[in-house]
Amino acid sequence: MTESDIWFQDPYAASRDGRRPGGPLFVPALDAWVVARHDDVREVLRRADDFSSANTLPMDEHLAPAVRAELADSVGGRRVVVNSDGAEHRRYRAPLLAGLTPARVEAAAPFVAEQAARLVDGFAGSGEVEFVGGFAAPLAAGVIGHLIGLDPEDVARAVHGTAQALVMHFLPVGEDRKIAAARDFAAMRAMFDDFARRRRAEPRDDLGTSLLTALAPGTGELTLDERHEVVSNLQNLFIAGFITATPLLGTMVLNLLRHREQWEALCAEPDLIPGAVEEALRYDTSMQSVRRVTKAPVTLAGVEIPAGATLMVMLASANHDPAVHERADEFDITRAGGGQLSFGHGPHACVGAQLFREEAGATLRTLTERLPGLRLRPEEPGTMGHTVIPRDGSLQVLNLVW
Repeated sequence: MTESDIWFQDPYAASRDGRRPGGPLFVPALDAWVVARHDDVREVLRRADDFSSANTLPMDEHLAPAVRAELADSVGGRRVVVNSDGAEHRRYRAPLLAGLTPARVEAAAPFVAEQAARLVDGFAGSGEVEFVGGFAAPLAAGVIGHLIGLDPEDVARAVHGTAQALVMHFLPVGEDRKIAAARDFAAMRAMFDDFARRRRAEPRDDLGTSLLTALAPGTGELTLDERHEVVSNLQNLFIAGFITATPLLGTMVLNLLRHREQWEALCAEPDLIPGAVEEALRYDTSMQSVRRVTKAPVTLAGVEIPAGATLMVMLASANHDPAVHERADEFDITRAGGGQLSFGHGPHACVGAQLFREEAGATLRTLTERLPGLRLRPEEPGTMGHTVIPRDGSLQVLNLVW
């Protein structure tokens, strides 16, 4: 296995090497400084003034010209909450914080529980399910789509567009495939543009309207600049809620079923569910890392890093740091304490953390009550995507039987 392969095939093994005493390590295969220790990861995430988020997401201009041409006439492609800094970031973040308060998440809990139950109803009698496609993805998409205010048919279009964004920016496919993906992604942008203009004309009590009102105050027709900004942030909100929750739900169930005694304990003692969710987040987070770029020369853990350097900030590695987590590589739903960084830290900490916890809790309550005999199909490995950032956006396949 080459140096490059290990970061994509086994990021946990690679990050163990990265947690060396000497601090951040430059990895030529990634063309980035790898920050792997828990305390160093927290420091980078906290120091947003020194470590910019500008490179966290790829932008249209990073695409090949022929691919970028398919997006040229679409609305969107601007910076959003996750790849902006300073006042711009605070402006994008404020409506999300207001829209995802604990009270609003609590109000959505019955909908989340109903969706989980409905999905299980759809396959409970069959004795088998491919869990990612049959439960995790539709639950994650349905919940974030409901909060934004999307119609069900638009949720399906947004799911397809999200998959095309991953193809366009991350997957090693030919240019023709990327061009087709960009064309479909532009259609997703057009759908959100239509949604925003409809909400301008007829506001509703949903997160989409709240975000629109915050970013484009007033009642008049949206300007082109406002449409670019609103569509970018609506689209990002859906994608973030979908591609993070889907694999987290999948790996949570995968790891519980790999540790049969813990699954059975959970079925017997539902009070263990909150701890199981936290341990699932710590043990195998879908967002393995986030990118940052230095604004000026900086020293981190005694290591000098030049201006303009890319950092790969390894959230998953921080979650397995033995300096913070005893028996860090063991899965234990009775583990005491917290400290996991799956949702980040500091100014960019994930605003949807509580929403995911609600989705995960509803998932475990439904599955343990309805399908306590759930198990992995024999020889099921749980197929992961091969990127070091969002693991290709999903736990791709997870076949379960009962």
